[in-house]
Amino acid sequence: MPRRYLTNDEAAAFLRLSPRTLEKLRVIGGGPRFRKFGRRVMYAVEDLVAWADTRTFEATFDPEYAARRARLAARGR
Repeated sequence: MPRRYLTNDEAAAFLRLSPRTLEKLRVIGGGPRFRKFGRRVMYAVEDLVAWADTRTFEATFDPEYAARRARLAARGR
């Protein structure tokens, strides 16, 4: 089955984020993998799903969640 690619706006809608959030994540890192086709930025649907799946936690006191928050705080975010 061929890969399906989404534009920045489509990917943001898919993830229910603002397009600007995805733009910022491309610059600072930590966002989903993306492709560049010339000047166009595209996201493979499976990369968006994989990225979202890495952000699955049981609760805010989940040790993985706490560790992730600590890493982000150390980086100033």
